[in-house]
Amino acid sequence: MTHPHDRALPRALRQAMPMARDVLVEVAKQHGVCIRPLALRRLDIVTGRAEIIDVPCGSTLDSKCPPCAKRNRQLRMAQCREGWHLDTEPAITPDEPNEEQRWLVEFRADMQAKRDAAAQAGDDTTDLDAVLAGLDEEINAAGMRGSVTGSAVPKRSRSTRRRQDAPDLPKRKMTSTTLGRTFHSSDGKVYRPSLFVTLTLPSYGKVRDGVPIDPDAYDYRRAARDALHFSKLVDRFVQNLRRVAGYDVQYFAAVEPQKRLAPHLHMAIRGTLPRAEIKQIAAATYHQVWWPQADEVRFDGDHLPVWDEQAGYLNPATGEVLPTWDEALDALDEDAEPLHVLRFGEQVDVQGVLAGTPDADQCIRYLSKYLTKSLGDALDGGQAQRDHAARMVDALRYEPCSPTCPNWLRYGVQPKNAKAGMAPGRCRSKAHKPEHLGYAGRRVLVSRKWSNKTLAEHRQDRRTWVLEALGQADQPTDPHRYIWRPIPAGDANVPPLAMRLLRTVAERQRWRAHLRELEARATGQDLSATEQTGRAA
Repeated sequence: MTHPHDRALPRALRQAMPMARDVLVEVAKQHGVCIRPLALRRLDIVTGRAEIIDVPCGSTLDSKCPPCAKRNRQLRMAQCREGWHLDTEPAITPDEPNEEQRWLVEFRADMQAKRDAAAQAGDDTTDLDAVLAGLDEEINAAGMRGSVTGSAVPKRSRSTRRRQDAPDLPKRKMTSTTLGRTFHSSDGKVYRPSLFVTLTLPSYGKVRDGVPIDPDAYDYRRAARDALHFSKLVDRFVQNLRRVAGYDVQYFAAVEPQKRLAPHLHMAIRGTLPRAEIKQIAAATYHQVWWPQADEVRFDGDHLPVWDEQAGYLNPATGEVLPTWDEALDALDEDAEPLHVLRFGEQVDVQGVLAGTPDADQCIRYLSKYLTKSLGDALDGGQAQRDHAARMVDALRYEPCSPTCPNWLRYGVQPKNAKAGMAPGRCRSKAHKPEHLGYAGRRVLVSRKWSNKTLAEHRQDRRTWVLEALGQADQPTDPHRYIWRPIPAGDANVPPLAMRLLRTVAERQRWRAHLRELEARATGQDLSATEQTGRAA
């Protein structure tokens, strides 16, 4: 037998042989094994035993880890399916606080009183502030949500008067339900329809096959700003939808890229409204970005603001301190115009969907279709579309993406929480990265009362099913029993990745063999019962 590494073999024949490491990765993918596991050290504080555990990377993108992306997609599909056509209200009732939680809040109250007394006396409160911050962390670690004191930063408010160029919306009396209407047919059947809605952004110029016909006439600045703030526009649509519907509308939505690279929204909505009303709501929805002006470039090239440890960023020519973020917002008076106004486009698609129908399954698959792809993965239109994406990234380069974005220095404003080393065009936010194309929000949007289960509970359901099928007990573990620590790179105790993949693949093979054996037994028992029934007949 000729060994593959035999140098007597022709070079072309050797190169045609697959690499053993590549085959291992492909086998791991076929068995659903994470190909980029994170090695963590787990310390059991009860037994004192420490061991190295491979934790799946949890990637949501095929390009990073296909098995994890597929698993997350299946979880999202299950979450969407279980909440879309509920016929009973989801029971979301907080647990009663336990003794430890009560004690922590009481102790927090004592420390707050001491801190207030020290501040009133003019004493230094640094140590007490640190104690309060630590207590807030312990409160969250003890199983309580949010902050005891709430947000300490007052919100800025502007006039809530609707724009004159936006149509008004009807308003129904709100009812305390998350369920939509039911309809009774003549034969007595009860139907509870829901909606599948698709919303897009407006046109920025004529396109053909996802590429601008005239790139110079394409409004890249508006496209960039719409992408940066798209998530806020979606929030406004949900607010208006609930106002018009008259009940607490629940939704499962996914943000995906169009071929022209603009984000658009697919939304599964529990309950139904007339199509005309949905389109009216979309037409009346807008979002105003009340930020300082970002149209006039004040600093560029080598003429950039300089950092001063005491004052912050200064004008390099005059030494004048640039206005802070809060000062720039304070300068916006009542007559100021918003930096940008977002609206949906005219294309609004509304479909009625019934539970358990092929249409519902198709919509769920469509909702999760792009969840394993980044927005930049839509670049399948050849060089012309790649050039279009490059122009979009270039338009995003100097657009401020958030109050903390370094790009504000370009327009003469210090970013919020400014620090040394900032420079326009060097923001590290994912909104400026080519694979995100301006959209930095969540790709999956799920309302709080969509179902009775969180994504972690759906994941636990899968784990419970597998363990029960393998005949193993699924005993909940105490979350405080283990201490997890990252392992430094190059730790000699961590086996090479290939060895860890081989072990995990072998474990999955044992699981699958056991499951096949159980299925065979179940099939045999069913056949035996059928034969006995036939003989008795």
